[in-house]
Amino acid sequence: MSGLSQPTLRRIIRQALEQTDLADTLPESLLAQLKLPPLAESLHLLHAPPPEYSIGQLSDGSLPAWQRLKFDELLAQQLSMRLARAHRLSGQAMPLVGDGSLAKTLVQSLPFALTAAQDRVLAEIRQDLAQPHPMHRLLQGDVGSGKTIVAALSALAAIEAGAQVAVMAPTEILAEQHHIKFRQWLEPLGISVAWLSGSLKKKEKDQAKAALADGRIRLAVGTHALFQDDVSFQNLGLVIVDEQHRFGVAQRLALKNKGCDVHQLMMSATPIPRTLAMSFFADLDVSIIDELPPGRTPIKTRLVNNIRRHEVEGFVLATCKKGQQAYWVCPLIEESEALQLQTATDTLAELQAALPELTIGLVHGRMKSAEKATVMAEFAAGRIHVLVATTVIEVGVDVPNAALMVIEHAERMGLSQLHQLRGRVGRGAAVSSCVLLFAEPLGDTAKARLKVIYENTDGFEIARQDLNIRGPGEFLGARQSGLPLLRFADLEQDLPLLEAARRIAPELIARHPDIVEKHLERWLASREGYLGV
Repeated sequence: MSGLSQPTLRRIIRQALEQTDLADTLPESLLAQLKLPPLAESLHLLHAPPPEYSIGQLSDGSLPAWQRLKFDELLAQQLSMRLARAHRLSGQAMPLVGDGSLAKTLVQSLPFALTAAQDRVLAEIRQDLAQPHPMHRLLQGDVGSGKTIVAALSALAAIEAGAQVAVMAPTEILAEQHHIKFRQWLEPLGISVAWLSGSLKKKEKDQAKAALADGRIRLAVGTHALFQDDVSFQNLGLVIVDEQHRFGVAQRLALKNKGCDVHQLMMSATPIPRTLAMSFFADLDVSIIDELPPGRTPIKTRLVNNIRRHEVEGFVLATCKKGQQAYWVCPLIEESEALQLQTATDTLAELQAALPELTIGLVHGRMKSAEKATVMAEFAAGRIHVLVATTVIEVGVDVPNAALMVIEHAERMGLSQLHQLRGRVGRGAAVSSCVLLFAEPLGDTAKARLKVIYENTDGFEIARQDLNIRGPGEFLGARQSGLPLLRFADLEQDLPLLEAARRIAPELIARHPDIVEKHLERWLASREGYLGV
């Protein structure tokens, strides 16, 4: 605030404090129990601290006055989340209870057995679907833990009960992958699976929409095209959203509104750290697939300076000569698809010159769906040795023979993205490797990220450290649309306060609705309805 002298600023703050209603929203007995000072006293102390307090004490957030503000903020968040959850549980949804015959037939036809974690999670989902209020469950599982088959079996529970299912993915390539898998699993059971995406021809799109509207199609897979106004369902009962953090709240709401109050299953391979699950995701029920299918081999991660690129090319050749395949990924540069495409094209030419004995393919975001599908099919069939790709292969692509992942400019990528890409290999019996190429100079954040991904393979630990590096704002992605982020509290540092707020919130809602209303009015004002999806 240039032009304002210290005395003027002090006077304005003093007047603001005098003219604002600082009456406590919380009862004295609760403050005494938590050893927290009154709100007015806390604000006055922080704005006009006595001389005995050092700058360190005032800025590190440990003073009781700071603790009071942090607790109030965390309590407001907990109250709003619990009320959002209660509101959802008061809604009406179609109970979806089938006889289990379709799911049983599919499980018997699979070439693998479900893990104990998958069985446990399926039981949780089926129990939710049987309720007369809408399910709001987040299914977490590390890369390769088998979320898709759990989604398919959940969909069958809804279909057995006479409902339609919509499966939504953020990218065409992931949606296509789901479409292929769901057709492979469900069509032998006599269930028609539709495909809806922006790239479909008008005639194909119209046919799919008509079949959804009259109920001939029981399950639709697609991208954002699923929630356009002209798409209607005869009896939508379950919405499955993959990589849900990539969709804005408004997009998820648009699809949800196509059914009265449909059951929602959200899937994420980006694990949510415990502190975030306790705070920003407290309105959701969370299921975790916490074991990988047997036979998965650990992935060796290597950090390699870009000046040793020729050595990596040699490693690619050696891998392919063993009968295995490799990915070579070029990252998004400055959010420009054109620049990214140029980088990928240059890399393709460079690798073709360096490795003339190998067949090298290319997939990128600007290709038509059919072209991408053709290249991916060639790679899956083993006719392409090396696939140069932009980050379109980040999620959902499954080629068990691929045993090497090379990621260019790994220093430009986020931890979640690096972990997702690394998870594209290690799906077969062979020992797999991930090479992270980086260019110097490296900033502190890039160094921290590369250290974390090099030292860890557990998605939950990577997510926890990612939260520490980035803070909740960036980590939350689309979830934060319309969500007030925490201004005072730090989730890791203030975990005891978060736990206290979690404990106290249900008591206040049950016994003191007047206190809850005043507290939310002060802290959230008009924003307390932000959690409907």
